[in-house]
Amino acid sequence: MAKKSTARPSLKAKSKNKASASAVTERLAGRIKMKTKASSAAKSGAPLTKTVHSKGKEPITAGVRPPTRLSIPAPIMLPVPQVDGEIAISPKGSQLVFFFGVGQAEGDPTKRDLLGGKGAGLAGMAKAGFPVPPGFTITTEACSLFYTNRMRMPQPLKPAIKEYVGRVEKAMGRRFGGVDKPLLVSVRSGAKFSMPGMMDTVLNLGLNDKTLKALSAETGNQRFAMDSYRRFIQMFANVVLGIDKDGFEEIIEERKKASRVKRDASLSVENLEEIIRGFKKVVQRHTQEPFPEDPWTQLTMAIEAVFKSWNNPRAIAYRKLNRIPSDLGTAVNVQAMVFGNTGEDSATGVGFTRNPSTGQREFYGEFLTNAQGEDVVAGIRTPRPISELKDLMPEAFAQLREITGRLEAHYRDVQDFEFTIQQGTLFMLQTRTGKRTAQAAVKFAVDMVGEKLITREEALLRVRPLELDQLLHPRLDPAAPVTPIARGLAASPGAASGKVVFTAEDAVAMAAKGEKVILVRAETNPDDIQGMAAAVGILTTRGGMTSHAAVVARGMGKCCVAGAESVRVNEERRTFGVGPTVVRERQIITLDGSTGTVMLGEVATIEPELSPEFVTLMSWADSYRRLGIRTNADTPEDAERAVKFGAEGIGLCRTEHMFFAPDRLSHIQRMILADTAEDRQLALNRLLPFQRNDFKGIFRAMAGKPVTIRTLDPPLHEFLPRHDEVRAELAQLRAKEDEVSYEESLALKNEIAVKEKILERLAQLSEVNPMLGHRGCRLGIAYPEITEMQVRAIFTAACDLAKDGIDVRPEVMIPLVGTVEELKHQRDVVDRVAEDVFKKRKQRVAYKVGTMIEVPRAALLADQIATAADFFSLGTNDLTQMTMGLSRDDAGKFMQLYLDKGILKADPFVTLDVEGVGLLAQMAQEKGRATNPKLSVGICGEHGGDPATIAFCHRIGLSYVSCSPYRVPIASLAAAQAALGGGSDATK
Repeated sequence: MAKKSTARPSLKAKSKNKASASAVTERLAGRIKMKTKASSAAKSGAPLTKTVHSKGKEPITAGVRPPTRLSIPAPIMLPVPQVDGEIAISPKGSQLVFFFGVGQAEGDPTKRDLLGGKGAGLAGMAKAGFPVPPGFTITTEACSLFYTNRMRMPQPLKPAIKEYVGRVEKAMGRRFGGVDKPLLVSVRSGAKFSMPGMMDTVLNLGLNDKTLKALSAETGNQRFAMDSYRRFIQMFANVVLGIDKDGFEEIIEERKKASRVKRDASLSVENLEEIIRGFKKVVQRHTQEPFPEDPWTQLTMAIEAVFKSWNNPRAIAYRKLNRIPSDLGTAVNVQAMVFGNTGEDSATGVGFTRNPSTGQREFYGEFLTNAQGEDVVAGIRTPRPISELKDLMPEAFAQLREITGRLEAHYRDVQDFEFTIQQGTLFMLQTRTGKRTAQAAVKFAVDMVGEKLITREEALLRVRPLELDQLLHPRLDPAAPVTPIARGLAASPGAASGKVVFTAEDAVAMAAKGEKVILVRAETNPDDIQGMAAAVGILTTRGGMTSHAAVVARGMGKCCVAGAESVRVNEERRTFGVGPTVVRERQIITLDGSTGTVMLGEVATIEPELSPEFVTLMSWADSYRRLGIRTNADTPEDAERAVKFGAEGIGLCRTEHMFFAPDRLSHIQRMILADTAEDRQLALNRLLPFQRNDFKGIFRAMAGKPVTIRTLDPPLHEFLPRHDEVRAELAQLRAKEDEVSYEESLALKNEIAVKEKILERLAQLSEVNPMLGHRGCRLGIAYPEITEMQVRAIFTAACDLAKDGIDVRPEVMIPLVGTVEELKHQRDVVDRVAEDVFKKRKQRVAYKVGTMIEVPRAALLADQIATAADFFSLGTNDLTQMTMGLSRDDAGKFMQLYLDKGILKADPFVTLDVEGVGLLAQMAQEKGRATNPKLSVGICGEHGGDPATIAFCHRIGLSYVSCSPYRVPIASLAAAQAALGGGSDATK
């Protein structure tokens, strides 16, 4: 490495002895001397400080050569101003601007709330003496004040910014807007949580016609100066003035075509001059004003634009998807420019200290020579793998590896970094915790425990529970081409391709022939259950994240896109349309349930594999969590899958799903249509063997684990055809009466009589509000023979398996109880039938009887109900509906409006409403245990797989949560994080 020079920085072409390059390095950051004999700590990637405590919050100071330091004035504290109509500073007189560079920083890496992730990282690197171009960070608090001040920069902030620009000028030996050695700056966003590409950046700010000439004269490289100016005008016009990029790109393409060149870098000085003139005309045409020449005006406008970008549509959408609070605001980082576009000895790039896709411990990234930062991510040029930098610029590459290795060791996490190499000299522009796939997140966490960088507790807290969904379902091959046509809600993760069908019957029939099908419906209902089971994916045009399609699909592990409102289904023609695109029956489409995307044609998928790191992480989670984790499962297959994922039992087995199979539906319909108790019992007797065999399979899969079985819950009309379908079929039958023979007419009349009987029964069963009608325990009280049949099936199955030495633990759950008398009535039926079975089978099994707490009255009077219950299971789906007065199926029509306006913080059918519904849940468990201390209390609604709800369940002392099989690992990790104080699925 060349010796350090005291010369001021210069952008002139470097000489053979690299003196000027070293001078730039010395001025900007007090460059680390790369010794030939590196310390053993450096070779091993030891932390930057000699002592790194468990939280890693100390500033980075050791392990580097002390840089040349400048005297930094005391921080500017802005007093509360007396400005008409403006609010400039909080009453506490908070510091709104923080300097970094030349080996010093007013902030530190712990101040992410205030400085944002980028600003905190820059402060840490600057304090370490790393080559960081000097600059300053305007805080997130200033962003809040900007919005309070009607989206104008608070007036007293302006002199503070001028003061801090002066510090940067002093550190650089340059002057902002000067005609001799002009200072150019970048203006970048930087929120607390990384939001890559969502907010705005402006580079090369400070250029105008005068500073352009100065930069050109200083560097002796007119083309570089002109290229920087055209980049600045285009970026400023787009980001700050809101002018679409297309008009500028057209001008560039016209000049390239006229000059017969393919790359922007091949454009001559004359071409660039013409392009700049064209750019300025575009600005004049759109704004009716000339392009702003004053650098201070440029800076003020750019800072305001970055603040505004916090609330641009893509940033808002990103925050919603990643559960980032909307009130955090963004910091703004103003930093001296360094240039990767001064020639082939300059470069710019981005990278990660480990592979963010696979989790492998490998240096990962891309770079471009003779380019600026936006070129790498814009896709205009194809970047090169960062490994190739080693051959092109070995000294800079070695220094980059040294710095990033120390950064990872200090922060004890994978770092996402940006760098620029200017004439062979390396500068670090950013370090922050790197975004990663779920696969990589798990591997990073487990590997770093093995490397003794973090503890097991920290590893568990670093993986977002909901991300585990990506690992448990098939996913699209990222290399496969796609043709998206619509987007809906990402209702159930995974990916699947299949032929479009529009009825459950067709789905079953085609699946039986070995064909993969996608069931497309306006919305699904319980009648579609077999078709849903047969399909590989489900698409609906209506419904939300907790609609029937979404809930059932998640339980089955099927990928589902729900609420795709742009899709128009025409069941009569058996097509669906999206704009001009028409998709016909049997045409192949692909669904991505992880993003809600609908695509034409078949897209290759990748089957999930549970890595050793995943298994290790889940074993750690199990050792820390207090909550038990059960599953909602209705079939032996679901039960087996849940056990594979770590379920400790079944918290909800819905017996009604067993009745919809074709070989059983006719029997349940005969029972419903029966005129006498005897006929009803006859139909139930035919159902009993089916139920018994179902329970045997489930008990066998769950050997030694509790199985909570809910007796029949939905109203009876759900098992009958729809009224309009029966009337249409009846009309068709009657139309045939005059066309058939006498013998055929007898059969026809019998069929007509059955249809008329169904219509009559449908009329009798019709309810204005079925959810609050004849369902749940009310069915068992009206028709005790239904409860008797189900209980007999449960206990005969249990006794049969117990005789074979299998440990069986049945728990019978009575739904929709609102009074203790209802529970006592149904418990008497359970106990009586159980004793009868035990006597006949000469075999006993231990069992429990409990109830679902889903009626608010049951929660309010839980102390009474607990006297007749062995356990409570909180049915939070119905409890939410009844407590909030919201229909789960209809709330989707206005739910997003409520979320957008902040009326609700989260969809109450996704995350439990803690203040209202949660209060009833807490009351139920406290009052229930007051009279029955041995009472077990769990939760079996869809909320049981939501990390935020799980944190609440842990806090109030529930016994377990129950969720769909594919959510068991999510629930386990969330429960472990709750026990460790991590709370919920907070954004990392």
